Amino acid sequence: MAAQRYDCDVLVVGLGPVGAALTALLAQHGVATLAIEKDQDIYPLPRAVHFDHEIMRLLQQLGIAEQVRRHSRELPAYEFKSGDGQLLMRFDRTSESPSGWGPGYMFHQPSLERALREVLAAAPEAEVRLGWRLDSLSQDADGVTATVIKPEGAASLRARYLVGCDGAWSPVREAIGGSLFDYKFDEPWLVVDAKVMPGCRMPEVNLQVCDPARPTTCVLSGLGRHRWEFMLLPGETPEAMTTEAAIHALIAPWECGPVEIERHAVYRFHGLVANQWRAGRVLLAGDAAHQTPPFAGQGMCSGLRDATNLAWKLDAVVRGHAGECLLDTYQVEREPHVRAMIELAIGMGRVVCTLDREAAAQRDAAMVAQMAAGVSSVPPLRAPTFTGAAVLEGSPGAGELFPQPTFGSGVRRLRLDDALGDTAWLISRTVVEGATEGIVSVGLTQPELAPFRPALETWLEARGAEAVIVRPDRYVFGTGEPASLLAIWSRALSPPARAA
Repeated sequence: MAAQRYDCDVLVVGLGPVGAALTALLAQHGVATLAIEKDQDIYPLPRAVHFDHEIMRLLQQLGIAEQVRRHSRELPAYEFKSGDGQLLMRFDRTSESPSGWGPGYMFHQPSLERALREVLAAAPEAEVRLGWRLDSLSQDADGVTATVIKPEGAASLRARYLVGCDGAWSPVREAIGGSLFDYKFDEPWLVVDAKVMPGCRMPEVNLQVCDPARPTTCVLSGLGRHRWEFMLLPGETPEAMTTEAAIHALIAPWECGPVEIERHAVYRFHGLVANQWRAGRVLLAGDAAHQTPPFAGQGMCSGLRDATNLAWKLDAVVRGHAGECLLDTYQVEREPHVRAMIELAIGMGRVVCTLDREAAAQRDAAMVAQMAAGVSSVPPLRAPTFTGAAVLEGSPGAGELFPQPTFGSGVRRLRLDDALGDTAWLISRTVVEGATEGIVSVGLTQPELAPFRPALETWLEARGAEAVIVRPDRYVFGTGEPASLLAIWSRALSPPARAA
């Protein structure tokens, strides 16, 4: 039988932040990846404005963390206030995170996307085709055939796998017959991004104004930028509310001084989750798989977590180091955390979106009482913890995000991920002889771990472990005795034996 001809190992449909990050990660692993995007330019309208420490760790892996950080601002305090300015709740920014970066950042999405595309332009294993639109797809046991429409006409592409990162109205999701679970949260909001001009006076915290007359969000964006979000009231239309006069009328009460309206759009804030994230060789990621209201700032973060989870698994399967069943762990691991973030955001949204004045007064009194008692009105954000086939359940620390110790400061700061690279790691108290494909094995006594040794020893001691295997997405596979861990890791990833 003639060998299969593939145009790429993985075809990524959509080149927003999730598609670009997934393409970059796959290319970094050496997986031949082709990304297509129907638009020629980066999406011009307002989208994400916040990402957290785990996403900065991903950007570090891609080599652009410092570049992005220079155009971002560390997360300020987040305050909920009543319509008359009374403080209802406050989240203070902390200085530490397990990823070795600040807990969160306010940023300008087009600047982030340009940085990601620069990574792709320099990656030999990545190809990008702008102005190419997916028309249809079919799959068989060996791959996916996609018909795309490009400027010159229709063409056929053959890939081992296809990932739809093609947004909320995902044609890929439609092609696999994907249905959506609807949380029944549907609120229209006007989003306005502005450049801050000299002499402008803007709040130095992120604000959620729980005013029944007009729920409003006012938050920092990237350097020199600010964002407002205004809930549309019953009877208001997007067409009427996006005029220049209407936007300036909404901003005027803030008395902030000169601003330049850069872009604006009306969005419906949804809580939706695709019921099926994988159909054979076709998978979904980002908004194609789930949509999160913005109140917790986790929409783009959730999509980028999809990319880090999926990239190493596709790499292992494409290279023949793991069976296809490893891809079944993708939705199993990601969906519970996605749902938790959506439910948190909806809970925050229901607090904010109250239009009934009497109900709002009761809410305000309850939140003030909770704050006085030291109780938060909403639960805190939590990092995901995985269970299932891709972690060693029952071993201490399994499924947790592995911390990234750092040493030094400024441009001389040393970070663990940079020292050990982008593969899986076996970190043990003593050096383990012999090599296992696809995993870096280091002992705490080795020189490269000297700056990080105290933090790593503390982590292992807290779990009573001799060693830990850390997956390429920096989540813990498991802890235990080194040789046994390696054997279990190999069995967990091994492809099934072929019948004779």
